[in-house]
Amino acid sequence: MGGTAEPVLGPDGVPYRVAVLIPTINNADELDGVLERLGRQTYPDFEIIISDSKSRDHTREVCEKHGVTWFDDDSTNRADACTKALETMDHDIVLFTDDDTEPPEHWVEHLVRWFADPEVGGVGGPNFAPDSDPFGAKCADVAFCTRFMTAGTRYGAQPKGELVPITHNPGVNCAHRMANLREVGFFEPGCIGAEDVVLDAKIQRAGHRLFIDPSNVMPHRRRRPFKPYMKQMRNYGYTRMVANKRWPEIATWSHTAVGFFPWLVAFATLCVLAGAVQGGAEASTWFTLDGPWDIARVAFHVPLGLGAVYIAVAWLGAAVGTSPHRSPLTVLLAPLFVFLAHWAYGQGVNKAWKEIRKTGGAAGVGRQIDDRTRTL
Repeated sequence: MGGTAEPVLGPDGVPYRVAVLIPTINNADELDGVLERLGRQTYPDFEIIISDSKSRDHTREVCEKHGVTWFDDDSTNRADACTKALETMDHDIVLFTDDDTEPPEHWVEHLVRWFADPEVGGVGGPNFAPDSDPFGAKCADVAFCTRFMTAGTRYGAQPKGELVPITHNPGVNCAHRMANLREVGFFEPGCIGAEDVVLDAKIQRAGHRLFIDPSNVMPHRRRRPFKPYMKQMRNYGYTRMVANKRWPEIATWSHTAVGFFPWLVAFATLCVLAGAVQGGAEASTWFTLDGPWDIARVAFHVPLGLGAVYIAVAWLGAAVGTSPHRSPLTVLLAPLFVFLAHWAYGQGVNKAWKEIRKTGGAAGVGRQIDDRTRTL
């Protein structure tokens, strides 16, 4: 790889040895586009390594076409696929992304530059849906990047400043010092999801600092509505809960609270129906302030009022969110996509709770859970 930027030098005055690591399986066509863009990077010298988990498509041919390093991996999850490749690598800085991104030509340069500061242990950036995504995926992006409603997702995090301390960077757009990765034993073995969150927790536990460069955006394709989107959300809820079980320090109340959302929706729906039936003929007066506020009337109105607040907050959060795909129509549809995300994520959380009661932390070890169709 060659570019026009100046290489970043290590403490010994020698340029850092830089690599981009991409785990993949059966996604050759999208990977082809990723590699094509990485071939146009402005950074002068870096290696691209593909950790391929026994793909049955033409992934290896795509790697050979672009002249990148192909690593034959036998793992069944992203964490192990990355670790096994990392154990064979001899680089100073490792960048991570996925096989469904559109790396800008300055992506490598703008991440690596920060490692000239020895205080930077790792750095990342936001990721948004690319302009090439269909409308439904852009609606999902607006929902992911809304304020107030997304349980702390870092997808669209764009704090003010050039380089800002942060506790977690998504694995689709981040870089780490190899020395720190080796120190913490790389990724958590067998982790089926939230492996990037756990890795960042381990690195910070070891005393190293993480930062975000808000300007270094990685376009990352979003799942389309509705089945892929819902499946992705369920998987997120499930894998985050089992990761929380193994690593309690990454647990936050907001992720756990979403597990109660499906139950609250079901209860609120029953209350509205029961209130309407109980109110009978008097229901016609309920939309005024006249008449007694008995249990039936309260059961009917309170859930509807809370629902209206939910929709208003979702609209406001989308309107002031960070997604570049905000428009009158995507913001209008934001409450629907936020609701579906909360519902599906909550389903995943409940599934995890059930399995954790039976198996404990072992629920978080094994085969990667994904919303894509895989042939492994």
